[in-house]
Amino acid sequence: MLKFKLFFKDMQMLLRSIPSIVITLFVISVVCMNLLANKTIFKNDWIAIDGGIVLSWLSFLTMDIITRHYGPKAANKINLFAIVINLFCSLVFFLIAIIPTSYDYKGFNTIFKGTWFILLSSTTAFLISGIINNFSNYFLTKKFKNKNEKLSYTVSCYVSTLIAQFIDNFIFSVMTFMLFAPIFWGQDTSWSLLQCTTCAITGAILELLFEVIFSPIGFIVLKSWQKEGVGKEYFEYRNNVENNLPKENEL
Repeated sequence: MLKFKLFFKDMQMLLRSIPSIVITLFVISVVCMNLLANKTIFKNDWIAIDGGIVLSWLSFLTMDIITRHYGPKAANKINLFAIVINLFCSLVFFLIAIIPTSYDYKGFNTIFKGTWFILLSSTTAFLISGIINNFSNYFLTKKFKNKNEKLSYTVSCYVSTLIAQFIDNFIFSVMTFMLFAPIFWGQDTSWSLLQCTTCAITGAILELLFEVIFSPIGFIVLKSWQKEGVGKEYFEYRNNVENNLPKENEL
């Protein structure tokens, strides 16, 4: 019970500490990825790409900023928060889709009623890849003597993003387009293992390019947070918790 209370207190302090625009961009990107992933934007015999690739880079960019400033455990908690919001939005979409009307909303209803397996696939993929991204970013950063320099930020972000994006795309595409889509959308929507693999590789490379383009903005944001003392209240709270609780009760 104590750990449960401490977890929610920590989450409350963390959400209050992180600038709202970063939380907003992160949550919006997670929610929108599920909707965009309903559409295959390119497909041939050896590769397929879904629409979620357009925004997934934003999730990882914001995760990298949070990881570098607050640590991987804090970033994982924000991932969990985004997943909860995503579940809520998906429930609302589903309820709206099943409301009977006299108008023809077949396209709308097909997308939003069918998002449950998109949600399951994306949640699983995002949870696993998010944890991998956050901890790989953290441990790569520790390899540099100067952890605050641009080189350490760039290398750790690029490598962690490439690895995590591949895992995210692969798990999602296998679960959605190999497992669920043939059952609920028909065999013509299914992907092969080769297509899933090449989608994961292509997606990881494309999303890495987005990271290369926008990571300078992330670094500027990170340095401004450090300069302005963003999160000071949360760090003080964490120090107090760690100094006053037995090790087994630490979050």
